[in-house]
Amino acid sequence: MASTVSSPKRGTDTGATQRPQDLLTKEDHLAVLQQLYLARYFDVRLIKEKRRGRLTGTLYSSHNQEAILVGSLYGLKSTDWISPIHRDMPAFFMKDMREGWDRPSRKGMSIEDLCGQVWCKATSPGRARDNWSHIGSREHHIIHSTSMLAGTIPVAAGVVYADRLNGGDAVVLTYNGEGSTAQGVFHEAINFAAVHKLPVVTIIENNFWAYGTPNHLEYSQEDFARRADGYGIPGTVADGQDVFDVYDKVMEAVEYARSGKGPSIVECKTYRAYGHGDHDDDRAARYRPTVDESVTYRQMLEMGRQRDPISVAKKRLVELGYLTAEDATRYAAEGKHATQTTDEDFPPEVVDYIKRGVDAATQAATPPAEEGAMWVFREGQP
Repeated sequence: MASTVSSPKRGTDTGATQRPQDLLTKEDHLAVLQQLYLARYFDVRLIKEKRRGRLTGTLYSSHNQEAILVGSLYGLKSTDWISPIHRDMPAFFMKDMREGWDRPSRKGMSIEDLCGQVWCKATSPGRARDNWSHIGSREHHIIHSTSMLAGTIPVAAGVVYADRLNGGDAVVLTYNGEGSTAQGVFHEAINFAAVHKLPVVTIIENNFWAYGTPNHLEYSQEDFARRADGYGIPGTVADGQDVFDVYDKVMEAVEYARSGKGPSIVECKTYRAYGHGDHDDDRAARYRPTVDESVTYRQMLEMGRQRDPISVAKKRLVELGYLTAEDATRYAAEGKHATQTTDEDFPPEVVDYIKRGVDAATQAATPPAEEGAMWVFREGQP
């Protein structure tokens, strides 16, 4: 399993002679690393808050999958759209962060809004109708997430279809687990996008488990990117633990789409550090070792963490001379369980940013009970 994560096969290539990452500056590389820390600390902080009994609801961890979010988001235009799923919570506040985290024109939710959603407070976009990822924003170009995985792909296709009719050049990224590729709506939507050459980039987060179902019981092929073959569109496999490889593959697909050539599928092979949700952590310890009886659950966790996205990025920055070996050891969040990390394992500006959102949410009011029927009925109508 570990070798599958570390050595993905390359899918259909766009023929580019220069990788998109080769155009990134030193400042870009350092910003990417900082965003990996940001996504990781958000996840870590929520896990700790839940364990302390200060947070209700189910948590769907993105721990060890941050390279997919950071690598795919970093090259987008502010006018591009995203369609995250439950394991992509950092994407809601990390969209359009490249030019600054708090600039007024940024097309991403604020950390305060997102934490308000997680804590079910009146400050949340949905006024505490639901927690976790069931949110979205037309203003921020984020398609509302639902529990029906792959169900937002046709919505994404419609969004960019309308944008094209209005003379725009927006691209939409849709995030999906590999299990969702078996849904009928996945194929119907991809086929529609292919027929109309819509700029839809479908990212498949292959963490090898569709809840408790392993890959070999989900699909007969090794790479889920081969789903693209039936629609005559590019299907590429990225190393989901390498943020710069994800950046390359997604940017190639984005430029392909923006040029009017149509949709693509980018499969990112990664590793799920915990259960499907925190309610599944104990059960995951029982069902995950069944793929290889010679490997214990603890050994599987260690194999997945050996290629932590933060450590993979640090290695690349050291090779480029953008980070010294000493600086690379300064903040050591990589390879650790969430409960093993401390605030000292993260850059202070990262800790302060997430703390700002958590403090705002925990101090915010709960919506009054009278709001329970808000948005259910249309007021003032006979």
